[in-house]
Amino acid sequence: MKILAFAGSNSSTSINQQLLDHVVGRIQGHEIKEVKLTEYPLPIFSIDIEKNEGIPINATIIKNLISDSDALVIAVNEHNGAPSAYFKNIIDWLSRAHRNFLEDKKILLISTSPGKRGAKSSLEYTENIFGRFGGEVVQSFSLPSFKDNFEDGKVTNEVLDMGIEDVLTTFAHQIGN
Repeated sequence: MKILAFAGSNSSTSINQQLLDHVVGRIQGHEIKEVKLTEYPLPIFSIDIEKNEGIPINATIIKNLISDSDALVIAVNEHNGAPSAYFKNIIDWLSRAHRNFLEDKKILLISTSPGKRGAKSSLEYTENIFGRFGGEVVQSFSLPSFKDNFEDGKVTNEVLDMGIEDVLTTFAHQIGN
C-alpha cells in the first residue's frame, strides 16, 4: 500500500512532526511518502481569493498527493484546544478543491502536546470532520506529556510505546497487511 504521511504543523520544531517521524519509521511493508506541508504554502482561505484567482496550485498538489495514496498517517497539532489555524486552512482549501478529498482513504491520526491530554481535543475534532470529506479514521493515538514521554526520537514510556505498537498493528490490518 502507498501511505502518505504529514504533520499539520508549520513549526520547524514541531513535536508532532517528531512523533510522526517515529511512528512512520515503525511501519513496515508499505511504500511511505512523508511530506512537509510547509513546502506547499497556501494563502488564508477566502471565498474572494477562490472567486478571483481560483484554487491555489498547492492545494491541488496536496489533493493529488492524497489521491495517489491508499492510506494516510497524519499528526495533528493543537492550539487552544483545536487544530492549528495553519492545518485548518489546509483542510479548508482541500475541501474547496474537492469536497471528498479523503474519499476511500483509511487514516491513522496521531497527536501529542506538552500537556497531559496530548492534543486529544484537536485529534477528536479532526477525527469527526474527516468523515465529512470521505475519509475513515481507522485508528488514532494521543501521546500525552511529550517532554516526559519522548526523548531522542523514541517513546520512553513502555506502556505508551506498547499502545503505539497496538495501534500500528491494527492500522496495518485495516489497510490490508
